[in-house]
Formats: sequence, C-alpha cells, structure tokens
Amino acid sequence: MLDFDKFTKYSKPGPRYTSYPTALEFSDTFDYDGYLAKLHAQDPARMLSLYFHLPFCKNACYFCGCNVVFTSKEDKKERYIDYLLRELAILAQHIDVNRPVIQLHFGGGTPTFFNAEQLHRIISTIKSYFKNFAPDAEISCEIDPRHINEEQMKVMSEAGFNRVSFGIQDFDEKVQVAVHRVQPYDITKAAMELARKYNMVSVNVDLIYGLPYQSLETFKKTLEQSISLNPDRFAVFNYAHVPWLKKTMRKIDETTLPLPAEKLAIMRYTVDYMSAQGYRMIGMDHFAKPEDELFKAIDKGELHRNFQGYTTKGGADLIGIGLTSIGEGADYYAQNFKEMDAYEAAIDAGKLPYERGVALNEDDRIRQYVIMELMSNFKLDIPRFERLYGVNFGEYFADALEALKPFEEDELLKITPTSIECSPTGTLLIRNIAMPFDAYMKRHASSDKAFSKTV
Repeated sequence: MLDFDKFTKYSKPGPRYTSYPTALEFSDTFDYDGYLAKLHAQDPARMLSLYFHLPFCKNACYFCGCNVVFTSKEDKKERYIDYLLRELAILAQHIDVNRPVIQLHFGGGTPTFFNAEQLHRIISTIKSYFKNFAPDAEISCEIDPRHINEEQMKVMSEAGFNRVSFGIQDFDEKVQVAVHRVQPYDITKAAMELARKYNMVSVNVDLIYGLPYQSLETFKKTLEQSISLNPDRFAVFNYAHVPWLKKTMRKIDETTLPLPAEKLAIMRYTVDYMSAQGYRMIGMDHFAKPEDELFKAIDKGELHRNFQGYTTKGGADLIGIGLTSIGEGADYYAQNFKEMDAYEAAIDAGKLPYERGVALNEDDRIRQYVIMELMSNFKLDIPRFERLYGVNFGEYFADALEALKPFEEDELLKITPTSIECSPTGTLLIRNIAMPFDAYMKRHASSDKAFSKTV
C-alpha cells in the first residue's frame, strides 16, 4: 500500500538519473580524441544500442523539454538526412558495425514528421551499415499521432519496428490549447489502430500531470479515454516546469498550473486507477500489463535505465547519432553538438559531431552501479556489489547510509547487511533515495534551478 502522507515532505529538486554522472557534469574536458579512444576500445563482445535523434517539429508544444528544431520546410529535413547519413559513414570508421544490434530507437522532435520515403531512406542506410540485428532486437519509434499515416507505419513495420510510443499528455481541450498541442481523441485512436494493424508488439502512451488547467476531475477523463485505447504500457510523467532552461515553457501562465496538493491527488488516483485496470506500477512513472517483459526483468533484477527510459536491453554500448544525441559506453557518456551549424561543420570536416561528455573514474562507476540498480530494480544486492567492485559497502557509503536513516524510519526502504529494498511508496521517491549516493549533489545543493522537483 502507498502512504502519500509520507510522500509530500520529500519534494525537492533532484536528478531523474537517466545517467550518472548526470548531464550537468558533461564537459569538453573529455575531448574528441578521448572520445575516439573510448570508441576504439569498446569490448567487441558487447552488443550495440543505436539512438537516432530526428529533431524537427512543425510547432512548439509548450511543455516539451526535448531538443527540437521548428520548421515546415522540406529542404531542411532533406539536408538533415544528408548530414545524418554522412555521420553514419564516419561512425562506421570508428566502431565495429558487425556487432549485434539489440536496440534501435528513433526519438525527437517528431520522427514521423519525416515522410515515408524519407524514413525509408534513413532506415535502409542504417541497415546497410548495421546488418547484424539480434532476433529479439527492440526497434522503436516515438510518434506524434497528428503526424502519422499508413505509408509511414508500413515502412516501419516492413523494416522490423516492433514498438511505438504515442504522445497524448492530456485529452482535455482546454489543457491542450494552453500547451499548444490540440490533439483530439479520434486522431490518437486512429494512430493506435494503425499500430495494431501493422503488428507493433508493444504500444506505449505518454501522459503528463501538472499541466495548465488540469484538475483531478479532468485527468480522470483523460485516464478513462487513454485506457480505452488499450496500450501495453503507460508513462505518466510529472511535468517539469523549467522555463529558465526551455524558452517555450515561458509561454505557460504559471498561475494556471495545478497546486502541489492537486498534483498529488492526481498521482494518487492514477496509481489506484491503473491498478484497478490491471496495470502494474514500475517505479516512479511507468505502468504496464503484468505479462510485460519489464516485470520479468524486475523479478530477475535485470531491469535497466538509460536515456530512453526503462528497458530490458542492458549491457550494450549506446551510440547516439544525430543532433544533440547522447551515447553511453561502459565508462563514458558522449553528447553531440546541440547547434545545427556546429553539427554540420564537424561532419564537413570529416569528424564525428561530438561536443562534450564525461569519462567515468572508478568512484563514478561504483556510484553509477548503485544508483542505476536502485533506479531500475528498486533494490540493491550488497554482496553482489561487493563481489563486483571489491569494496566494503558499509564503509564506502557510510555517509549515504546515514542520510537514508529518515527514509528507513518512514518505512520507505529497508536496509539489511545484504540489501537495500524500497517499499511501494519508496519506489515513487526513488530519485530522493538515490541522491545520497551522488557525489556531485553537493555542487548543486544551493541551486533550485539545476533539477526539477522530485514530487
């Protein structure tokens, strides 16, 4: 049972831990030559995960925190494809493209803002370099239901795409107008039917609570309409209002945002409603049907978390391709240029468009393991950790264990000599529970603009 009375007092700014160290620690100190050295040293036995950023959107959604380029010009999209494929050619000189690919993901922006012919060109070129896709590879695409047609879905299906994620956010028209994303239910339903027609194995939908004019009553209706679409997974995100980082968020009237108590009521209801509809909760913001592979991974302690969210495909080197994409190796993170001019200039010079990143030291890797285990599986096997890293957990993390005592007193987690395990309420506060293990948090403790609120 969830205890929301213990929940609200823990609201504070904190990382979402899609990486550790977080992106705030990325810098050009880890330079281009250092990045190439990491690529060349990758273990040939590790599989590959490929992320392609397709950054274009026709219009701004005011809540969006993604790196996007707004355009309606076809020549801009064609030019981007040219550079993306040239980046692939350069990449093929630096990694072993014969390694098995276990995951391929198109993110954005709006990947399906590219037409069927353009998508086919991108996909066929990828497969001309990477010919060794694992039989159980997860091949997925983020889709705006307002920008998808049968031709596009057919191209993806024939190329082996088996998962899609639809952005809904909220079905209430007043909310949609306020965030500049009008998307009637019928359009989303039609997109869902297309995905089923073309045999997408798993369909995910995204909702956001905390948007302008939302209330518990309006969100109840959104949940009912979303459930009627019968998705396999839900992601229900807490809106992160960071107007100092995202200019489009400044267009939102902050006086229309729901108060914390209303957001908590929405969250409480969502958890109960999803459970009643047969979905199980995965951590702080995901729900899935009980037969979903994510639950098998949790039971085995094999769930992983990366920049695409929760996944069962761990132990792979993630290569980020395209503007602003982030890659992850065994001991580094790497990010491409965010500005199109710099991205193109690097490729024109015959170089990968790498801008910044971080090489992990031994302490980073130790802390990364603990934080990612907690974020993914909501428990930590201490003897396993000690076997892997050859350190005494209690001694190494004495300060973190002390900081976790209030959580243990509130029954949000249980600490024994062999494990740390979160309670159901604790999983909702997993960001807070992970923070004591973060060696960089003190650097950002005085800033309320480094991270979004955890609650």
